[in-house]
Amino acid sequence: MRRARSRQRWTAQVSCTIAKIPCMWPAWWMRSFRTAHCRTRSCKNSLQSCDGGRRMTLQERSSRSSMTSCAARARRRHASRSTSGSSSTWRRNSRKSGSFALLRSKRCRRKGKTPMIVNQWVPAAHRGDAIGDSARRVRDLLRGMGHRSELYALTIDDDLQGEVRPFIDRAAFAGNVTIFHYALPSPMSAAFASLEGERILQYHNVTPASYFAPFDSALFRLASLGRQELATLAGSVDLALGDSEYNRQELESIGFAQTGVFPIAVDTARVTQRVDRPALDEVLDDRYVNFLFVGRIAPNKKIEDHIRLAEHYKRYVDAYYRFIFVGRYDVVPRYYSMIRALMSEYRMLNERFIFTGPLPDEELAVCYRHAAVYVSMSEHEGFCVPLVEAMATDVPILAFAAAAVPDTLGDAGMQFAPKNFEYAAELLGTLAFDDDVRRRVIEGQRRRLAEFGDDRIVREIETILRRPQGRRQ
Repeated sequence: MRRARSRQRWTAQVSCTIAKIPCMWPAWWMRSFRTAHCRTRSCKNSLQSCDGGRRMTLQERSSRSSMTSCAARARRRHASRSTSGSSSTWRRNSRKSGSFALLRSKRCRRKGKTPMIVNQWVPAAHRGDAIGDSARRVRDLLRGMGHRSELYALTIDDDLQGEVRPFIDRAAFAGNVTIFHYALPSPMSAAFASLEGERILQYHNVTPASYFAPFDSALFRLASLGRQELATLAGSVDLALGDSEYNRQELESIGFAQTGVFPIAVDTARVTQRVDRPALDEVLDDRYVNFLFVGRIAPNKKIEDHIRLAEHYKRYVDAYYRFIFVGRYDVVPRYYSMIRALMSEYRMLNERFIFTGPLPDEELAVCYRHAAVYVSMSEHEGFCVPLVEAMATDVPILAFAAAAVPDTLGDAGMQFAPKNFEYAAELLGTLAFDDDVRRRVIEGQRRRLAEFGDDRIVREIETILRRPQGRRQ
């Protein structure tokens, strides 16, 4: 009887806490909630060369070979394909990073450390979402280190019901340490600020509302609320972590005192797997050079700049190309319509621009396997998981150096700024057809990829859990 009354009192307290919030969350919030996740970033205006990411001087840039060299390589490559009677694809060996969880678990027990309850909160748990996938991976590493760890969410996909627990579970509030993954406004924020245990915020960035203003008023309001709500947490956390240095600096500018960097834990095995998909292989394994982009079709991703890049590439380098966009294109319908209108304006062939929508991991792996270059023209990223996936699959990267992109790539890939489409088209042709440049870029990406393995994530977790607790900012 006492337990029943205690449970009723606790439920009433939680209901009261959440009941104070709905006035801030209009009805459209829950409808927009599932589609508003983003991996986002701004510009560092760095011009980098194709040899390992080294900065180029103006003299070096002016002495570069003209577009005709790339066009000549393209013609020779296509001619060799037609004479040999076989098509050339860019296939790479799968590479899986080893897990150090078991080693760390034994070391933890050997040192006699006290296990902790380390819970994580995410507003929504969707399979394939970078934030939720990373949280589940961190949970598994925490368990391997000997700690008790669960993941809690407000909304959970059906296929994750047994793996992620509902936020209404009383145990969600009982952790020694709670890590709150912030990317959207939600009722979790107020509940997190009132926790008694250690509070750690991991900030995944919120896309600036200005990107949505011309296309979607609901998403504009959601993004605006997201940044306003983040500021209210500045005095209520013990540690604020950003996925990247770019995110950390943003936290610092808002007023968070104790800050750090904790990268997204990327499971690269899902894109390095070797799975046969004969139908998709046949479509992508032809005379066209495949350029890949993975992510939502959203304004900050600047998909229109991919179209403009394609126009310059077709004009100066090679006409046998194909852009593949993997990700939802129904998030901002007016923006997607604008992209289609731009393609018509440039008289682009629809078959040269494939918008696949979301793909299962097996088919996404096939797309990476057939990609000649991964292209990012995004102007706002908080981390950009596909860059890590491209490095894991040995796909050379051409990226506009904006926001957190330089933080994620380091000196890897081929980064450029400002946006000069003629110059970017030349770089794209070089990556597609110059085997020596491709080899050196891939080697640099492999070195960078090693910094995102489980070993580093475990070290970061240990550092976080060893820090003195109980310091409210």
